[in-house]
Amino acid sequence: MRIGLTGGAATVDGIVRQAEEAERDGFHALWYASAVAGDPLAAMAVAGRATTAIELGTAVVQTYPCHPVLQAGRAASVPYAMGRPGFTLGIGPSHRPYVEGALGLSYDGVGAATEEYLRILTTLLRGEQADVTGEHWSAHTSAPPSLPAGGVPVLLAALGPRLLRVAGEYADGVVLWMATAEAIDTHIAPRLHKAATAAGRPSPRIVAGLPVAVHDDPDEARTAAAATAVAYDGLPNYRRILEIGGKAAPAEAAVIGDEDCVRGQLAALADAGATDLWAHIVPVGPDRDSRRASARRTRGLLANLAAGG
Repeated sequence: MRIGLTGGAATVDGIVRQAEEAERDGFHALWYASAVAGDPLAAMAVAGRATTAIELGTAVVQTYPCHPVLQAGRAASVPYAMGRPGFTLGIGPSHRPYVEGALGLSYDGVGAATEEYLRILTTLLRGEQADVTGEHWSAHTSAPPSLPAGGVPVLLAALGPRLLRVAGEYADGVVLWMATAEAIDTHIAPRLHKAATAAGRPSPRIVAGLPVAVHDDPDEARTAAAATAVAYDGLPNYRRILEIGGKAAPAEAAVIGDEDCVRGQLAALADAGATDLWAHIVPVGPDRDSRRASARRTRGLLANLAAGG
């Protein structure tokens, strides 16, 4: 299983240093939220020029604020600016409170809207002509001229049955958040692989995003994880995937314990079908020094696993 970390820092210089250190330490990927640097793509392009092989991916940028033709052009510009391959575009429709509350758009028909969006986007990012007339999104245009050879891979933030089917048919896989090994094994992997096989597509990636803390006191670690997950607890999409995974709250989905315990939980993720781990390191402790030590311990184990240890 490939091991990646959450990407992002307060400054572009910090983002570059983080990417250089992650590559030096053997991590396979960094995954950036849409809020990083206001819009992560420019900062990721700069970080990509300072590195040679580490994958840089979005987890995720939202579909609704950006037409898929524009999104394809933006995505193509990142590896062009990086001067190398290694950029992966993770997209998702976000959640009703953001789309309707912040953007003033309708979230009705989100499944159909996401399917049309993904059809257009993946067609263009394969270097093909898009000719789609949809209810929500339409496009009749050619691929971006700066598209690299081989195109740009696309992952979909898919948790429900319809979007898992759509991801299998059109995308290169899924990028998840709060999906446990049980949820991947019983709900995500079977639907995703079935759709990919039916569409004649390659075996899809499953990027499992979860909080991770290597710590000897599980209760203290779960309290720390809960403090970072308040925003997710009330969102229906995450509530459903937590329930499918047998968890009542986001902190329960976190990968927590000593080194052996965390190794076992990550092995279970891989056995369930996860091809990648996107680890969000949760620092644990009552003060800054103890939290830094906690983060170093977690990062050390993950780096060892990334190196095959």
